[in-house]
Amino acid sequence: METFESLVRAEFAPKNTFLNTASSGLLPARTVTALQQAALVRAEGRPLDPLFEDVEESRALFARLAGVPVARVAAGSAVSTYSGLVAASLPAGAEVLTAHDDFASVVNPFHARGDLKVRAVPLERLADSVRPGTALVVVSAAQSADGRIADLRAVTEAARAHGARTYVDFSQAAGWLPVDAESYDYTVSTTFKWLLAPHGAAFLVVPADFGDLVPILAGWVAGEVPWDSCYGPIAELAHSARRFDISPGLFAYTGTRHSLALLTELGLDAVRAHDLALADRFRTGLAALGREPLPAPASPIVSVPGLGRRQRELSAAGIEVSDRAGNLRASFHLYNTAEDVDRLLTALSS
Repeated sequence: METFESLVRAEFAPKNTFLNTASSGLLPARTVTALQQAALVRAEGRPLDPLFEDVEESRALFARLAGVPVARVAAGSAVSTYSGLVAASLPAGAEVLTAHDDFASVVNPFHARGDLKVRAVPLERLADSVRPGTALVVVSAAQSADGRIADLRAVTEAARAHGARTYVDFSQAAGWLPVDAESYDYTVSTTFKWLLAPHGAAFLVVPADFGDLVPILAGWVAGEVPWDSCYGPIAELAHSARRFDISPGLFAYTGTRHSLALLTELGLDAVRAHDLALADRFRTGLAALGREPLPAPASPIVSVPGLGRRQRELSAAGIEVSDRAGNLRASFHLYNTAEDVDRLLTALSS
Protein backbone atom coordinates (compact mmCIF):
# COMPACT_ATOMS: atom_id res chain seq x y z
CA MET A 1 0.00 0.00 0.00
CA GLU A 2 1.28 3.46 -0.91
CA THR A 3 2.04 5.77 2.00
CA PHE A 4 2.00 9.55 2.18
CA GLU A 5 5.79 9.60 1.85
CA SER A 6 5.94 7.20 -1.09
CA LEU A 7 3.24 9.08 -2.97
CA VAL A 8 5.06 12.38 -2.47
CA ARG A 9 8.43 10.90 -3.46
CA ALA A 10 6.90 9.52 -6.66
CA GLU A 11 5.55 12.93 -7.65
CA PHE A 12 8.22 15.43 -6.62
CA ALA A 13 11.97 15.67 -7.04
CA PRO A 14 12.91 19.35 -6.60
CA LYS A 15 16.45 20.30 -7.59
CA ASN A 16 16.71 22.90 -4.82
CA THR A 17 15.32 23.63 -1.37
CA PHE A 18 11.96 25.06 -2.38
CA LEU A 19 10.23 26.83 0.52
CA ASN A 20 8.10 29.22 -1.52
CA THR A 21 4.71 27.58 -2.08
CA ALA A 22 2.98 30.78 -0.96
CA SER A 23 4.25 32.24 -4.25
CA SER A 24 3.83 29.21 -6.50
CA GLY A 25 3.62 25.49 -5.76
CA LEU A 26 5.57 22.76 -7.50
CA LEU A 27 3.91 20.67 -10.20
CA PRO A 28 3.53 16.93 -9.53
CA ALA A 29 5.03 14.54 -12.07
CA ARG A 30 1.57 13.33 -13.11
CA THR A 31 0.58 16.93 -13.86
CA VAL A 32 3.67 17.53 -15.98
CA THR A 33 2.92 14.36 -17.96
CA ALA A 34 -0.70 15.40 -18.49
CA LEU A 35 0.39 18.84 -19.72
CA GLN A 36 2.78 17.30 -22.20
CA GLN A 37 0.03 15.05 -23.52
CA ALA A 38 -2.39 17.97 -23.76
CA ALA A 39 0.14 19.95 -25.78
CA LEU A 40 0.36 17.04 -28.22
CA VAL A 41 -3.42 17.07 -28.61
CA ARG A 42 -3.15 20.65 -29.85
CA ALA A 43 0.00 20.09 -31.89
CA GLU A 44 -1.41 17.05 -33.67
CA GLY A 45 -4.80 18.57 -34.44
CA ARG A 46 -6.84 16.11 -32.42
CA PRO A 47 -10.27 17.03 -30.96
CA LEU A 48 -10.14 19.08 -27.77
CA ASP A 49 -12.98 17.22 -26.08
CA PRO A 50 -10.69 15.55 -23.50
CA LEU A 51 -9.36 18.96 -22.45
CA PHE A 52 -12.87 20.31 -21.89
CA GLU A 53 -13.58 17.17 -19.87
CA ASP A 54 -10.62 18.11 -17.69
CA VAL A 55 -12.38 21.38 -16.83
CA GLU A 56 -15.43 19.52 -15.57
CA GLU A 57 -13.41 16.96 -13.65
CA SER A 58 -11.41 19.78 -12.04
CA ARG A 59 -14.65 21.50 -11.07
CA ALA A 60 -15.94 18.30 -9.47
CA LEU A 61 -12.72 17.71 -7.55
CA PHE A 62 -12.67 21.26 -6.24
CA ALA A 63 -16.34 21.02 -5.23
CA ARG A 64 -15.44 17.96 -3.18
CA LEU A 65 -12.55 19.81 -1.55
CA ALA A 66 -14.77 22.82 -0.82
CA GLY A 67 -17.64 20.73 0.52
CA VAL A 68 -20.32 22.02 -1.85
CA PRO A 69 -22.36 20.62 -4.75
CA VAL A 70 -20.58 20.93 -8.07
CA ALA A 71 -23.43 23.10 -9.38
CA ARG A 72 -22.20 25.90 -7.12
CA VAL A 73 -18.67 26.05 -8.54
CA ALA A 74 -17.66 28.38 -11.37
CA ALA A 75 -14.39 27.90 -13.25
CA GLY A 76 -12.34 30.94 -14.23
CA SER A 77 -8.78 32.14 -14.53
CA ALA A 78 -7.92 34.57 -11.72
CA VAL A 79 -9.00 35.79 -8.30
CA SER A 80 -9.10 39.42 -9.46
CA THR A 81 -11.67 38.56 -12.15
CA TYR A 82 -14.04 37.08 -9.62
CA SER A 83 -13.39 39.87 -7.12
CA GLY A 84 -14.44 42.24 -9.90
CA LEU A 85 -17.59 40.22 -10.50
CA VAL A 86 -18.52 40.37 -6.81
CA ALA A 87 -17.68 44.10 -6.69
CA ALA A 88 -19.95 44.73 -9.67
CA SER A 89 -22.88 43.15 -7.81
CA LEU A 90 -22.93 45.87 -5.13
CA PRO A 91 -25.05 49.00 -5.32
CA ALA A 92 -23.35 52.38 -5.36
CA GLY A 93 -22.50 53.56 -1.85
CA ALA A 94 -22.39 50.06 -0.35
CA GLU A 95 -19.92 49.55 2.48
CA VAL A 96 -17.25 46.90 1.98
CA LEU A 97 -15.19 45.86 5.00
CA THR A 98 -11.69 44.50 4.38
CA ALA A 99 -8.54 43.67 6.34
CA HIS A 100 -5.53 45.99 6.22
CA ASP A 101 -2.98 45.00 3.57
CA ASP A 102 -4.91 42.02 2.26
CA PHE A 103 -3.80 40.76 -1.14
CA ALA A 104 -4.42 43.23 -3.96
CA SER A 105 -6.27 40.77 -6.21
CA VAL A 106 -8.84 40.30 -3.45
CA VAL A 107 -9.50 43.93 -2.48
CA ASN A 108 -8.44 46.20 -5.34
CA PRO A 109 -11.53 45.63 -7.55
CA PHE A 110 -13.69 47.04 -4.75
CA HIS A 111 -11.56 50.18 -4.61
CA ALA A 112 -11.56 50.44 -8.41
CA ARG A 113 -15.34 50.80 -8.47
CA GLY A 114 -14.90 54.32 -7.08
CA ASP A 115 -18.45 54.51 -5.73
CA LEU A 116 -18.19 52.01 -2.87
CA LYS A 117 -17.31 52.78 0.73
CA VAL A 118 -14.32 50.52 1.34
CA ARG A 119 -13.21 50.39 4.97
CA ALA A 120 -10.06 48.55 6.09
CA VAL A 121 -9.33 47.46 9.65
CA PRO A 122 -6.70 45.22 11.30
CA LEU A 123 -7.38 41.54 10.65
CA GLU A 124 -7.92 40.78 14.34
CA ARG A 125 -10.63 43.45 14.51
CA LEU A 126 -12.50 42.40 11.38
CA ALA A 127 -15.40 40.61 13.06
CA ASP A 128 -15.86 43.37 15.65
CA SER A 129 -15.90 45.99 12.90
CA VAL A 130 -18.94 44.67 11.04
CA ARG A 131 -21.76 47.11 11.65
CA PRO A 132 -25.26 47.94 10.48
CA GLY A 133 -24.97 49.04 6.88
CA THR A 134 -21.99 46.81 6.06
CA ALA A 135 -22.92 45.09 2.81
CA LEU A 136 -19.95 42.79 2.32
CA VAL A 137 -16.99 41.50 4.35
CA VAL A 138 -13.96 40.59 2.24
CA VAL A 139 -10.98 38.67 3.62
CA SER A 140 -8.34 36.08 2.80
CA ALA A 141 -8.56 32.93 4.91
CA ALA A 142 -4.78 33.06 5.31
CA GLN A 143 -2.85 36.26 4.78
CA SER A 144 -0.30 36.20 1.97
CA ALA A 145 2.21 38.48 3.68
CA ASP A 146 2.60 36.65 6.98
CA GLY A 147 0.35 33.58 7.09
CA ARG A 148 -2.08 34.81 9.73
CA ILE A 149 -5.36 32.90 9.68
CA ALA A 150 -8.59 34.86 9.83
CA ASP A 151 -11.17 33.98 12.48
CA LEU A 152 -13.70 33.08 9.81
CA ARG A 153 -16.29 31.77 12.25
CA ALA A 154 -16.39 35.08 14.11
CA VAL A 155 -16.47 37.02 10.83
CA THR A 156 -19.33 34.92 9.50
CA GLU A 157 -21.36 35.25 12.69
CA ALA A 158 -20.88 39.02 12.74
CA ALA A 159 -21.79 39.34 9.08
CA ARG A 160 -24.97 37.32 9.50
CA ALA A 161 -25.96 39.35 12.57
CA HIS A 162 -25.79 42.53 10.49
CA GLY A 163 -27.19 41.19 7.21
CA ALA A 164 -23.84 41.39 5.38
CA ARG A 165 -22.55 38.94 2.82
CA THR A 166 -19.08 37.34 2.99
CA TYR A 167 -16.41 36.90 0.30
CA VAL A 168 -13.46 34.75 1.37
CA ASP A 169 -10.29 34.10 -0.63
CA PHE A 170 -8.76 30.66 0.02
CA SER A 171 -5.79 31.04 -2.33
CA GLN A 172 -3.29 30.75 0.55
CA ALA A 173 -5.31 28.10 2.35
CA ALA A 174 -6.95 25.64 -0.05
CA GLY A 175 -4.68 22.62 -0.14
CA TRP A 176 -3.81 22.54 3.57
CA LEU A 177 -6.70 24.23 5.43
CA PRO A 178 -10.34 23.04 5.22
CA VAL A 179 -12.33 25.31 2.90
CA ASP A 180 -15.95 24.68 4.04
CA ALA A 181 -17.34 27.00 1.35
CA GLU A 182 -20.87 26.23 2.54
CA SER A 183 -20.30 28.64 5.44
CA TYR A 184 -19.81 31.75 3.27
CA ASP A 185 -21.68 33.55 0.53
CA TYR A 186 -18.82 33.58 -1.95
CA THR A 187 -15.40 31.95 -1.88
CA VAL A 188 -12.61 32.13 -4.41
CA SER A 189 -9.31 30.36 -4.84
CA THR A 190 -6.55 30.26 -7.36
CA THR A 191 -4.90 26.88 -7.90
CA PHE A 192 -1.21 27.53 -8.57
CA LYS A 193 -0.13 27.75 -4.95
CA TRP A 194 -1.05 25.10 -2.37
CA LEU A 195 -3.20 23.20 -4.90
CA LEU A 196 -0.06 22.57 -6.98
CA ALA A 197 -1.64 23.33 -10.36
CA PRO A 198 -0.49 25.48 -13.28
CA HIS A 199 -1.17 29.20 -13.43
CA GLY A 200 -4.43 30.14 -15.10
CA ALA A 201 -7.22 28.40 -13.17
CA ALA A 202 -9.41 29.71 -10.34
CA PHE A 203 -12.70 28.67 -8.77
CA LEU A 204 -15.59 30.75 -7.45
CA VAL A 205 -18.19 29.17 -5.17
CA VAL A 206 -21.57 30.90 -5.13
CA PRO A 207 -24.82 30.39 -3.19
CA ALA A 208 -27.42 28.06 -4.64
CA ASP A 209 -29.49 31.10 -5.67
CA PHE A 210 -26.35 32.87 -7.04
CA GLY A 211 -26.64 35.64 -4.43
CA ASP A 212 -26.51 39.10 -5.94
CA LEU A 213 -24.22 38.17 -8.80
CA VAL A 214 -25.01 39.16 -12.37
CA PRO A 215 -23.18 37.19 -15.10
CA ILE A 216 -21.75 40.29 -16.75
CA LEU A 217 -18.67 38.37 -17.92
CA ALA A 218 -20.65 35.55 -19.51
CA GLY A 219 -19.33 34.25 -22.80
CA TRP A 220 -20.26 31.17 -24.77
CA VAL A 221 -19.08 28.74 -22.07
CA ALA A 222 -21.68 30.22 -19.71
CA GLY A 223 -24.59 29.00 -21.82
CA GLU A 224 -26.68 26.03 -20.70
CA VAL A 225 -25.54 24.39 -23.94
CA PRO A 226 -22.20 26.08 -24.64
CA TRP A 227 -21.79 24.98 -28.25
CA ASP A 228 -25.26 26.37 -29.02
CA SER A 229 -24.27 29.71 -27.46
CA CYS A 230 -21.43 30.79 -29.73
CA TYR A 231 -23.22 33.56 -31.63
CA GLY A 232 -25.28 36.52 -30.56
CA PRO A 233 -26.66 36.93 -27.06
CA ILE A 234 -26.83 33.74 -25.02
CA ALA A 235 -30.38 32.47 -25.21
CA GLU A 236 -30.19 30.43 -22.01
CA LEU A 237 -27.57 30.85 -19.31
CA ALA A 238 -26.35 27.77 -17.48
CA HIS A 239 -28.67 26.78 -14.67
CA SER A 240 -25.65 26.24 -12.42
CA ALA A 241 -22.70 28.38 -11.33
CA ARG A 242 -21.25 27.62 -14.75
CA ARG A 243 -23.05 30.81 -15.83
CA PHE A 244 -20.11 32.57 -14.13
CA ASP A 245 -17.46 30.57 -15.99
CA ILE A 246 -14.72 32.38 -17.87
CA SER A 247 -13.52 30.75 -21.09
CA PRO A 248 -11.00 28.28 -19.67
CA GLY A 249 -7.29 28.02 -20.24
CA LEU A 250 -7.53 24.36 -21.17
CA PHE A 251 -3.95 23.41 -20.34
CA ALA A 252 -4.32 24.97 -16.89
CA TYR A 253 -7.36 22.82 -16.17
CA THR A 254 -5.72 19.67 -17.50
CA GLY A 255 -2.99 20.24 -14.93
CA THR A 256 -5.46 21.21 -12.21
CA ARG A 257 -7.38 17.97 -12.64
CA HIS A 258 -4.33 15.83 -11.95
CA SER A 259 -2.98 17.99 -9.12
CA LEU A 260 -6.32 17.96 -7.29
CA ALA A 261 -6.53 14.21 -7.74
CA LEU A 262 -3.17 13.83 -6.01
CA LEU A 263 -4.23 15.99 -3.08
CA THR A 264 -7.39 13.93 -2.78
CA GLU A 265 -5.31 10.76 -2.61
CA LEU A 266 -2.96 12.21 0.01
CA GLY A 267 -5.75 13.56 2.21
CA LEU A 268 -6.00 17.11 3.54
CA ASP A 269 -5.47 16.11 7.17
CA ALA A 270 -2.16 14.41 6.35
CA VAL A 271 -0.97 17.34 4.25
CA ARG A 272 -1.87 19.84 6.95
CA ALA A 273 -0.15 17.88 9.72
CA HIS A 274 2.99 17.56 7.59
CA ASP A 275 3.06 21.26 6.67
CA LEU A 276 2.46 22.54 10.19
CA ALA A 277 5.07 20.23 11.73
CA LEU A 278 7.71 21.72 9.42
CA ALA A 279 6.61 25.29 10.13
CA ASP A 280 6.81 24.61 13.87
CA ARG A 281 10.29 23.15 13.44
CA PHE A 282 11.32 26.35 11.69
CA ARG A 283 9.83 28.55 14.43
CA THR A 284 11.69 26.54 17.09
CA GLY A 285 14.93 26.89 15.17
CA LEU A 286 14.41 30.63 14.78
CA ALA A 287 14.02 30.97 18.55
CA ALA A 288 17.39 29.27 19.00
CA LEU A 289 18.86 31.88 16.66
CA GLY A 290 17.31 34.71 18.66
CA ARG A 291 14.79 35.48 15.92
CA GLU A 292 11.05 35.86 16.37
CA PRO A 293 8.69 35.46 13.40
CA LEU A 294 5.50 37.44 12.99
CA PRO A 295 2.71 35.72 14.95
CA ALA A 296 0.80 33.30 12.73
CA PRO A 297 -0.04 30.22 14.80
CA ALA A 298 -1.16 27.03 13.04
CA SER A 299 -0.01 28.34 9.66
CA PRO A 300 2.58 26.84 7.29
CA ILE A 301 3.59 30.37 6.27
CA VAL A 302 6.28 31.92 8.47
CA SER A 303 7.53 35.49 8.02
CA VAL A 304 10.64 36.75 9.79
CA PRO A 305 11.11 40.52 10.16
CA GLY A 306 14.31 42.07 8.90
CA LEU A 307 15.59 39.10 6.91
CA GLY A 308 13.94 39.73 3.57
CA ARG A 309 17.18 41.26 2.29
CA ARG A 310 18.73 37.78 2.35
CA GLN A 311 16.33 36.34 -0.24
CA ARG A 312 18.69 36.76 -3.21
CA GLU A 313 21.63 35.34 -1.29
CA LEU A 314 19.56 32.32 -0.26
CA SER A 315 18.30 31.82 -3.80
CA ALA A 316 21.88 31.81 -5.08
CA ALA A 317 22.57 29.06 -2.54
CA GLY A 318 19.62 27.00 -3.83
CA ILE A 319 17.10 27.93 -1.13
CA GLU A 320 13.92 29.54 -2.46
CA VAL A 321 11.97 31.86 -0.13
CA SER A 322 10.28 35.25 -0.60
CA ASP A 323 11.02 38.82 0.40
CA ARG A 324 7.74 40.41 1.45
CA ALA A 325 7.92 44.00 2.74
CA GLY A 326 11.37 43.34 4.20
CA ASN A 327 10.32 40.08 5.82
CA LEU A 328 11.69 36.68 4.87
CA ARG A 329 8.69 34.50 4.10
CA ALA A 330 9.12 30.74 4.11
CA SER A 331 6.21 28.43 3.31
CA PHE A 332 6.20 24.69 3.91
CA HIS A 333 4.24 22.14 1.90
CA LEU A 334 3.99 18.42 1.36
CA TYR A 335 7.20 18.04 -0.70
CA ASN A 336 9.35 19.70 1.98
CA THR A 337 11.33 17.82 4.61
CA ALA A 338 12.95 18.42 7.97
CA GLU A 339 16.26 18.59 6.12
CA ASP A 340 14.90 21.53 4.08
CA VAL A 341 14.03 23.37 7.28
CA ASP A 342 17.44 22.70 8.81
CA ARG A 343 19.25 23.83 5.68
CA LEU A 344 17.44 27.18 5.81
CA LEU A 345 18.19 27.57 9.52
CA THR A 346 21.87 26.80 8.93
CA ALA A 347 22.02 29.37 6.15
CA LEU A 348 20.37 31.99 8.35
CA SER A 349 22.77 31.33 11.21
CA SER A 350 25.78 32.25 9.09
